[in-house]
Amino acid sequence: MSTRIPPIQCLLTFEALARLRSVTQASEELCVTPSAVSHRIRQLEQLLGVKLFGRADFSLTTEGSEYLANVREGLSTLQRFPGAGTSPGRRKLKLAVTPTFSRSILLPKLRQFCDAYPEIDLTLQVSIPLLDVVAEDADLTIRYGTGRYADVEHICLLKDEVTPLASPAFAREHGPFQSVNDLEGVPLLRSPLEPWRTWFAAHDLDWPEPTDGSQFNDVGLMCDAASAGMGVGLLRLKLAAPWLESGTLVPLFDRHVPSPHAHYLCWRTGTMDRWECAAFAEWLKKTVS
Repeated sequence: MSTRIPPIQCLLTFEALARLRSVTQASEELCVTPSAVSHRIRQLEQLLGVKLFGRADFSLTTEGSEYLANVREGLSTLQRFPGAGTSPGRRKLKLAVTPTFSRSILLPKLRQFCDAYPEIDLTLQVSIPLLDVVAEDADLTIRYGTGRYADVEHICLLKDEVTPLASPAFAREHGPFQSVNDLEGVPLLRSPLEPWRTWFAAHDLDWPEPTDGSQFNDVGLMCDAASAGMGVGLLRLKLAAPWLESGTLVPLFDRHVPSPHAHYLCWRTGTMDRWECAAFAEWLKKTVS
């Protein structure tokens, strides 16, 4: 790979095309012709000796993703004027995220993003899925549900599977659990986020949705309740990973059933014009997939 510093116009074009994924839009933003955009990208790839874009939709190669982080960091540094301190060059990004997704999926890996983009200051705010409790001023929102969101643009981040989980002591006391029928008469923890009908239907059972027992509107709380021996929770494996790894929850059956819901990243039209939002969305998609 060359040790020359690429021309600044090539770096600006690369960042714009990676963010916008459109030669036309990149050319309009940079006030150059579409052919100039293509020429600058070819020039940069020849200078670096690597392919930056992999397909016609301008998705980045592995090398392109790594180089993009360096380019954005460098461009951000150049925006900081002498004597002006560091704050004018910093970017602010507000994220509304569901509690258990944050605890189990996001926070264990968030240091990677902060290290790659030290110029971005993150603010995390709590949202509650299905109840539409969302921070209105958030730039990006992680929602959990069916994905039918007409008010915002969105992409699917994470699908999961569900299975009944309980504490080891509860499983010993109420088991053995050899078939789904062994759940009859056992305390079932309830949540509108994960109705039991998903599990019942997958096993061709016409059992009604439980109406008695403790109910939770947060998956993490239900994991804590199940680990405390309060009952059996129908829980998502990826979100329950910390409890499974610590041994405070164990699966009662080998079978897993796809959840009808998923996690989605949502944003208002125009949000992705800000490179810090586009950078976080791209990082998050690759991190949780």
